[in-house]
Amino acid sequence: MSQLKIHDKDNVAVVLAPAESSKAGRGHKIALVDIRAGEHIIKYGFPIGHATADIKAGEWIHTHNIKTNLGDILEYEYRPETQAAVHTGDCPVFQGYRRAGGRFGVRNEVWIIPTVSCVNQNIRLIAEQAAAQFADRSNIDGIFAITHPYGCSQLGDDHKNTQRILADLVQHPNAGAVLVVGLGCENNYIAEFQKVLGDYDPGRVKFLVAQEVTDEIAAGVELVGELVQYASGFVRETCPVSELVIGLKCGGSDGFSGITANPLVGSFSDRLLACGGSTVLTEVPEMFGAETILMNRAVDETVFNKTVNLINDFKDYFVSHNQPIYENPSPGNKEGGISTLEEKSLGCTQKGGTGQVTDVIGYAGRVTKKGLTLLSSPGNDMVAATALAAAGCQIILFTTGRGTPLGTVVPTVKIATNSELFARKANWMDFDAGRLLDGLSMAKMTTEFLNHIIGVASGRPTKAEHMGFREIAIFKNGVTL
Repeated sequence: MSQLKIHDKDNVAVVLAPAESSKAGRGHKIALVDIRAGEHIIKYGFPIGHATADIKAGEWIHTHNIKTNLGDILEYEYRPETQAAVHTGDCPVFQGYRRAGGRFGVRNEVWIIPTVSCVNQNIRLIAEQAAAQFADRSNIDGIFAITHPYGCSQLGDDHKNTQRILADLVQHPNAGAVLVVGLGCENNYIAEFQKVLGDYDPGRVKFLVAQEVTDEIAAGVELVGELVQYASGFVRETCPVSELVIGLKCGGSDGFSGITANPLVGSFSDRLLACGGSTVLTEVPEMFGAETILMNRAVDETVFNKTVNLINDFKDYFVSHNQPIYENPSPGNKEGGISTLEEKSLGCTQKGGTGQVTDVIGYAGRVTKKGLTLLSSPGNDMVAATALAAAGCQIILFTTGRGTPLGTVVPTVKIATNSELFARKANWMDFDAGRLLDGLSMAKMTTEFLNHIIGVASGRPTKAEHMGFREIAIFKNGVTL
């Protein structure tokens, strides 16, 4: 059996090549020493739970003999850690689009966004006909309908969240121009939505109320033609990498997520932050058990307190719905070798690298500070990816060990934790981090990965873009009329 010990303090190893007689599959854990019932099981140098029975050296450790140490809402103390300086070579540039207000896009697309789900099919037809009519505009990267199921019959925070997420997307720098289409009788009618949107360039953003025109498809295509002409004025130009805002996400994690893909993304984050760029970490429930690592990297006590509130507010959300706080990991995670939420969280949070946490923002908030920002969102892949896009991320890095075709309205780069997945699902996966298990150094892999992301930022389409993924999902918590 081939195995890997991750940290000097660990009393478990991860199986790389299982023995035929072993119950421990690839990515699962085996004991390195005898562990008594009640003793901590250590991985990544931290406890991931405790043994529920005596475990002999060499035995398989999984959900049958390990249990979480986590409890309910906790009190925390700020214990700031000294951050080691991250050295970097020359900072690269990318070929992007300079927008008004000093922001930069990595795509020059025309987006059609509905205020309400009633016009979802209408905007699809507008996008299809406009794309066929204006396909010769070479510097337009596409015309896309962005549908969602809400915009009416919502109350309170749900209604506000829908409006804020849609407003964030209207203002996104990857959209060279936007058409907003309403029905005319919805809660989120256009005049009301414009109050949430705030200031906008009428050349870049146009509105259409379907009930007020005879043929909304023809009227929509005509407006898109005007928007295409506006967006055609943008051309790619050299942009500093410091203007990139990159979202960090994982889904379908396995036992290698915290060994290959997530540390690679963390190393990339450190490199980008050293060049003055920004990254965004979300999936709050998958911080539980590793939250103190992030809290102690807060740039000051104000950000520490915001991080505490971020964690405890999400725990309160679980409690308010009479749900267990630690109902995680998922069945797919367990099959891949993850046994407890601590284990999952310690792997997940590695995507944030070692940089200081400079800000914490609420759901539907936008990134305003350089550095590493924590964003409030559940772990659900589509909801979290949408929240990252709405926050202003031009690209999302999505690590996975089980595999997923998922994409959203911004380029979504899928990073495989193991080479077998990368080879088997080549139509889904963009980058193979599994090569780290074959001896490729993290430094070399990080440089290769950084160059890959620069290519994506400069126009190289991701696999999800090839497949046509343009999905969004908006967080819902309350009553629907």
